[in-house]
Amino acid sequence: MSESTLSVRERELMYRLMISQLLYDGFHDAAGLISKAISAVPDCPPSNKLQHVVQLGLRSDLDFHRPKNISDTVEPGSCIDLEFDTDVRTTAPEAAMYETCYVTAHKGPCRAAAWSADGQLIATGSEDASIKILDVERMLAKSSAPLSSTANDNQQSNMESHPVIRTLYDHLESVTALDFHPSVPILASGSKDYTIKLYDYSKSSVKKAYKTIKEAEKIKCLSFHPSGDFLVVGTKHPTLRLYDANTLQCFVSCNPVDQHTGSITAVQYCPSANLYVSASKDGAIKIWDGVSNRCVSTYNKAHGGEKVCSVRFSRNSKYILSSGKDSLVKLWEIATGRALITYTGAGVEKQNHRTTAVFNHTEDYVFFPDERTNSLCCWDSRNAERNRLLSLGHNNLVRMMVHSPTSPGLLTCSDDHRARFWYCVKSSD
Repeated sequence: MSESTLSVRERELMYRLMISQLLYDGFHDAAGLISKAISAVPDCPPSNKLQHVVQLGLRSDLDFHRPKNISDTVEPGSCIDLEFDTDVRTTAPEAAMYETCYVTAHKGPCRAAAWSADGQLIATGSEDASIKILDVERMLAKSSAPLSSTANDNQQSNMESHPVIRTLYDHLESVTALDFHPSVPILASGSKDYTIKLYDYSKSSVKKAYKTIKEAEKIKCLSFHPSGDFLVVGTKHPTLRLYDANTLQCFVSCNPVDQHTGSITAVQYCPSANLYVSASKDGAIKIWDGVSNRCVSTYNKAHGGEKVCSVRFSRNSKYILSSGKDSLVKLWEIATGRALITYTGAGVEKQNHRTTAVFNHTEDYVFFPDERTNSLCCWDSRNAERNRLLSLGHNNLVRMMVHSPTSPGLLTCSDDHRARFWYCVKSSD
């Protein structure tokens, strides 16, 4: 046997690379024929890894150095990257393995939530104008403690171990948006009362904001810059606002054509801080330059013309995860502006209400609630393979969902006035 002969495993990998490249380039029929011929299991996700292999081979004799980007600084295997991980074996738990560990209630529908960057705190916001900040470790301790020991705890002990560590009251109407400062104990909130509030939650006695930004429209969404120095804000008006978090000075794009034509539904800064993304009722997704504040790319009719409900960057800033009222979730590659993967099966009809799609903490899975069955859909993020459903246990629609950035934890917010904290506790064996 010659040294150039490929092993069975190497030949299988070569064909999988070919299938992934064909899917990436849009040749779905050809990819399907090869996939059927070699019985490719699991399904191959679209990827241009083969293109990179060929490029490196052609340039092997040249002094070639690829520019460093944000994906080079992210730990391999900690996020989705279709260029390199087409055969990744996922170790994170799927949604069906999560269990309810704690439930907190508001006096009105729960519509907003945010998770701190270190994974230790969660904030929830309600139509009753209240905000709660919950401690993740305390919720886990509460769920694992025997009922007998909980009943015997005195009042002082209960206060010290209670998962709700802060309750904030400073809005006059429904809280619609929340985000934690990335490095200091500050929480930003937006409301239908036309204000943005900044809270210093390091002080246990504080219930009011230390800074207030007054807007001309109802606040719909907001996101901190990774440095915490700026805050991008979406309102019912189509024009995006960018605020200096220290001086409260407001900036907008100098070109009116950059803006959406409908109210903003979602915004988020990318981890590399050089971009931010917005979604709108006009059906478009826009990517903005984080320095010039100009729109650099627009995905018109991103969800077939339906309203776009949520947008979220991957950890390496290469992809955007979006959801729309067409009940579809899509993974967009920023470099090409193409939807590489569509996650289907979360209801056969169009949604009536806005909700969110999220990655899990390793970006191995995509989670999205099914409005009709009130259950959680879960897909393999790389090949869109559908996993088992998780019954969410709410008595009304789930309108907001956030996942922990560091662990298998999930928070679901519902119109039944409750927020449920879900967690997958690893087996002891």
